[in-house]
Amino acid sequence: MHSPLAVISKQAKIGNHVTIGPFCVIHDDVVIGDNCNLHSHVVIYDGARIGNNNEFYPGAVVSAVPQDLKYKGETTYTFIGDNNTIREFVTINKGTVALGKTVIGDRNLLMAYVHVAHDCVVGSDCILANGVTLAGHITIDDFAIIGGLSAVHQFVHIGSHVMISGGSLVRKDVPPFTKSAHEPLAYVGLNVVGLRRRNFTNEQINNVQEIYRHLFVNGHTTAKAVKLIEEQIAQGEERDLILDFVKSSQRGLMKGYVSDSEA
Repeated sequence: MHSPLAVISKQAKIGNHVTIGPFCVIHDDVVIGDNCNLHSHVVIYDGARIGNNNEFYPGAVVSAVPQDLKYKGETTYTFIGDNNTIREFVTINKGTVALGKTVIGDRNLLMAYVHVAHDCVVGSDCILANGVTLAGHITIDDFAIIGGLSAVHQFVHIGSHVMISGGSLVRKDVPPFTKSAHEPLAYVGLNVVGLRRRNFTNEQINNVQEIYRHLFVNGHTTAKAVKLIEEQIAQGEERDLILDFVKSSQRGLMKGYVSDSEA
């Protein structure tokens, strides 16, 4: 059902059973999949490629021009997967020539006033709480949770299964499975509740804890910690994921453990 008060380009490709509410604006080079629901006042700009079963609440703006002075009007895209919830006044900018696209995966919840800048890649099953702001070129892996009013520096990498405290300033990379808080942002333990909800075994959780004792608790340099992990922890999916993350970090890792008395 399309409201007669919506403005929909005849060139846009709209799937089956899509609801477009009053005062929505759909531009020319737009593809929207099946069973999507656009509440009122949603704007979808050129370059949007939207999957199935997504819901957009009033004021959401998708695939707007990047807020980047280097952008010169080149053709770029915004890809949004399936089963996402995009709440009120979320803004998602399209890519620049650097990557050519901004990507949102599947089953994500972007709460009100979230901003996703150009060339970001957000995985699947993530929650970005109210007012989270992502600068450009940020990568967020699956099952990450970022607390409200957090701001993430450009080029930061946030690993899978992490939980970042609300109001955080995320200037460094946040490795998988961790919880982080304080200012500056620091490791405060594992996201144990989240891991158990996703059927990680006690053995897996214990192995990850041992890895992060080397990296963040025992006072080693990162290079020394990596060497000890490779020598003392058996190869496995979680160990290899963490080591790959650490070795590929471009901005360096967040701070190590901070006790409550030191925070």
